[in-house]
Amino acid sequence: MFYMHDNIVINEGRKILHIDMDAFYASVEQRDFPELRGKAIAVGGSRDRGVVCTASYEARKFGVRSAMSSKKARQLCPDLIFTPVRFSAYREASAQIREIFLSYTDLVEPLSLDEAYLDVTENKKGMISATEIANQIRQDIFDKTQLTASAGISFNKFLAKTASDIQKPNGYTVIIPKHAQRFLDGLAIEKFHGIGKVTAQKMHHYGIKNGQHLRNQSQEFLAQNFGKSGLFYYNIVRGNDLRKVNPTRIRKSISAENTFSNDVSLLSEIELQINNVTEMLFERIEKANLLGLTITLKIKYNDFTIASKGITNSDPLKSCADYKKLALNLYQSLSETQKPIRLIGLKLSNFVSDSDQKQYSLF
Repeated sequence: MFYMHDNIVINEGRKILHIDMDAFYASVEQRDFPELRGKAIAVGGSRDRGVVCTASYEARKFGVRSAMSSKKARQLCPDLIFTPVRFSAYREASAQIREIFLSYTDLVEPLSLDEAYLDVTENKKGMISATEIANQIRQDIFDKTQLTASAGISFNKFLAKTASDIQKPNGYTVIIPKHAQRFLDGLAIEKFHGIGKVTAQKMHHYGIKNGQHLRNQSQEFLAQNFGKSGLFYYNIVRGNDLRKVNPTRIRKSISAENTFSNDVSLLSEIELQINNVTEMLFERIEKANLLGLTITLKIKYNDFTIASKGITNSDPLKSCADYKKLALNLYQSLSETQKPIRLIGLKLSNFVSDSDQKQYSLF
């Protein structure tokens, strides 16, 4: 049953959680290697090249972030310790966490190895309070894995996702219907899930700096200036999100991209940036545990024209080095390789089925 409260559409009685592990990869490393505890570490990359997959909270205090180049990270934090990626360890911990989720509800929608939506409106424990469920799940996770998680609790997916970031690490935030609009109005535009850095900058250009500023814009204005995403922004700032938690959601693609503060034109710089974006993509592919056949490269030039080129392979690529080689080949095959570049993106699609993955693994 639906009803309205302060112009927000409420699915009555719905209890949605978003559980998000805290600095997951880095936390697993610090758990498994006690000498790393309390220190600034970056998972992935190296002191001289590559990109950071995840940074510990000690490193984040210096401004180190995921998807940042290793070189930049080292400049911000000279004592930063780089550790190799160990996906087998992360998958093992993720499987343990998923078992905990499923002990409460079958309505679990994983977004990656370290986060998921849960619908606990009706749950296996017979618990009434969604907040109590979220905190019990967080305790179960810590007891079983010695890792901490943060939680967002609300009546829809968007608000739960947004709330889980508010009290990180190892905290929780509840957003109930009567407080939702006030919460959204005061939220900085950069904090809205689905509004990235580039979009936030564009919104600042129009004087949109928080949720109230965004809510003051008409649907027509948002559609005209932000395209199809405009309707999404119009709804989320009003807390309107009727999406269900879908445990069988089918993902169609995985992508990574980087918009540069300064245009890139030298071939050596372009190759480095393609390598960095490829490493970002490969980390997400490993995180999602998927194999795909189609690779697409997207280039946005400084005149805002876009070129893209893709290729479908007969067998899925297995290593990051193979992805890098193919991405560079795609770039070299583009006709306008002399124009300065402002954005590079890479996408994997055309995923193979579980049964096909097993066949590929045999060879």
